[in-house]
Amino acid sequence: MTRPEPSIELRPKLVGERIQRTEDPRLLAGVGRYVDDINPHGTLHVALRRSDQPHARIISIDAGDALSIPGVVAIYDATDIAGEFSPAIPTSRIPGYYATPIGPLAEGKVRYVGEPVVAVLAESRYAAEDALEHISIEYEPLPFAIRQIDAVKDDAPLLHEEAGTNTIIQREFKRGDIDSVIASAPVTVKGRFRMTRKTAVSIENRSYLAEWDERKRSLTLHTSSNIPGVIRDVIANCLDLPGTRVRVVAPDVGGSFGGKGSLYSEEMLVCILARKLARPVKYVSDRLEDLSATSQAFDELIEAELAVDSDGTMLGLRADVIGDVGAYSIYPWTAALEPVQVISFMPGPYRMEHYRGRIRGVLTPKPPTGPYRGVGRPSSTFAMERLVEMAARKIGMDPVEFRRKNLVRDEEFPYRTASGIIWDKSAFQECLQGACDHVDYPTLVRERDIARSEGRWVGIGLGSYAELTGIGSRISVAPGMPINTGTETSKIEIDSTGAVTAAFGVSSHGQGLETTLAQVIADELGCKLADVQVQHGDSSLVPMSTGTYASRSAVLGGGAAILCSRVVKAKVLRAAAYLMEQNVDDLDMNQGIVSSRASNKTMTLKDVASAVYKQMGRIPLKQREDLVGSETYDPYLGTACSSTHLAMVEVDPETYGVRILRYVVAEDCGRIINPMIVDGQVHGAVAQGIGAALLEEIVHDDQGQAVTASLADYLVPVATNVPDIGVVHIEAGIPNNVGGFRGMGEGGTIGAPAAVANAVDDALAHLGVSVQTLPVTPERIFQMLRDRREADPSVATQRDAT
Repeated sequence: MTRPEPSIELRPKLVGERIQRTEDPRLLAGVGRYVDDINPHGTLHVALRRSDQPHARIISIDAGDALSIPGVVAIYDATDIAGEFSPAIPTSRIPGYYATPIGPLAEGKVRYVGEPVVAVLAESRYAAEDALEHISIEYEPLPFAIRQIDAVKDDAPLLHEEAGTNTIIQREFKRGDIDSVIASAPVTVKGRFRMTRKTAVSIENRSYLAEWDERKRSLTLHTSSNIPGVIRDVIANCLDLPGTRVRVVAPDVGGSFGGKGSLYSEEMLVCILARKLARPVKYVSDRLEDLSATSQAFDELIEAELAVDSDGTMLGLRADVIGDVGAYSIYPWTAALEPVQVISFMPGPYRMEHYRGRIRGVLTPKPPTGPYRGVGRPSSTFAMERLVEMAARKIGMDPVEFRRKNLVRDEEFPYRTASGIIWDKSAFQECLQGACDHVDYPTLVRERDIARSEGRWVGIGLGSYAELTGIGSRISVAPGMPINTGTETSKIEIDSTGAVTAAFGVSSHGQGLETTLAQVIADELGCKLADVQVQHGDSSLVPMSTGTYASRSAVLGGGAAILCSRVVKAKVLRAAAYLMEQNVDDLDMNQGIVSSRASNKTMTLKDVASAVYKQMGRIPLKQREDLVGSETYDPYLGTACSSTHLAMVEVDPETYGVRILRYVVAEDCGRIINPMIVDGQVHGAVAQGIGAALLEEIVHDDQGQAVTASLADYLVPVATNVPDIGVVHIEAGIPNNVGGFRGMGEGGTIGAPAAVANAVDDALAHLGVSVQTLPVTPERIFQMLRDRREADPSVATQRDAT
């Protein structure tokens, strides 16, 4: 006779629900804790005298009467702290790469405008700033090449003489015989594409506070970084301290977008000075400093050519890229981070047998390029998707059909691209179809054509891409970088009250990880969401932590949370089975209540925890287990994430301003943990991508001076620039992936520039111009049309065209 199995009432799963962010109450109430909110007794404040020269030898530094300013405690240049640290070296395994040493202050010479040269410490930032005006620095100007096209030449002045060249990184990816294919192809299209230099504009500027404990001979650094574990390790090495005596904490962080995801000179500086003076030392960047000295992004010059058969089948691609990496190779990501990813991701989600991509990363007297939301892929997607549109137009094929013909199909996964990237599986075709269905693409095309018949400059553009997210240990996030960025550890413990504490090495700076990871744990462990406290952003929490970047936290952090939850849940159920006198296989736990399928017996998690920890003799010694676990997850190859963006724009024939009329994103980020947070990530990233497409550009003049050093000159998108964004979620399954999660935090910045650029190009197609540089500002549109008219006077003026 079969034993009846009383049903256990299961609550709805939290993963997939629009749960309000648990972080928001403190942040919205203004009680978040940022670095600048931390003010230990005796804190000294740092102000920095920065270089006003792009490339110059430091002849002398005269502090004048700066020390007489009330409140000024000390003034330091590089000679004053020599021997108290070792420089950070961003090493790479890539052959021929040169790693520029990174120190706290310029030593011997300066290499970009904004490089820190002198530090003033005072009782207040005001006093320190006042003292800067009294310091004189004599420079001997040195020659330089401000543009990468000049710096790459053999006779260009060298920024780092010991490197013997300005080209500090070279790489090539190759498959097949692309030269022969292009020579014989029925159709070819080519262009010279450029995404200009950008910078992250976080609401919180970079901020650092170091405290030295003389009794313990230990250092604590509070930093607005998203990689506290990496910073802990490098600071320990630079100051020759064991890791047990260095703790790096990232409290609430007001955005990063990659800009806070590297080691900075100022971080090293406050640590060195805190130890030297045995007092807390704080540095908070102002907006001018952030715009001129925070790592920047893109600045790639891409010459690319695509070969296509007469039926629209892609045959091959070749690309030559010169990446402007700035004055230094950034730690830990190296100068290879941005430019190598441009050529490795250039083939995108398309089938392509023949490919050659070559990159040269060249030093110029500008701030270093480093992580920025999307890393390399916005540039490669822009170039590739422009070629796709150009090819479709040249053979008279609808751009949607052209993509559909060439996108990798489901039966072809896993697919190895011509550059060696492996797409495990993602909804490439479904994302394209989802975007088209959402806007009713045929109807949208008719609307565009009607608008054009009325004299309006209206265009439609698409951008399809694929990216690796949650990269595992097969490759590092930065090519050739020796640091393992492919694993994540979760430590979960249940205390004697039944409360659950989960510690991670990730570090949230706006992604809502405290909420999403708690959702995962509550579902997998079977506890209440309110009972889960997620800890992160502290290098002391887990043995190896790197941080949050590269769309990894949900994939790796969520995977580790699942594995660890299973281990801890098994311990809870074994304890409950003994206490309830039930077979462990008959038990399960939901919402913190352990129930038996074989009886009506139940027991709360709190009661189980109390019996394990507090009640003498309830569980025999040999059966007693602490309710703790620690598990590490490694997705090894990483996971493919894909998306298609579709935009409709209108260009004003009088002002050349661009207005976005329609926008939709269809994305596959796998199993969605919290749709509300995913939508927010998509909206924010698309806004940032629109900024890259239409507005944002760091400009250096011929003298090496940044002429966009304020938010009056460096334009960021505001609400009126961003339309309502339609979002289509496609939750495709993932093979061999714990949790089924994909990363998606960077996608909007990857697809939006390409989609907007293609839409603007479509709107201007009747005028015979081609969008090949972003941002496509009104001035650039004016220049394109003027140059076109000068080359061919028969081209209509803007007023004639209307």
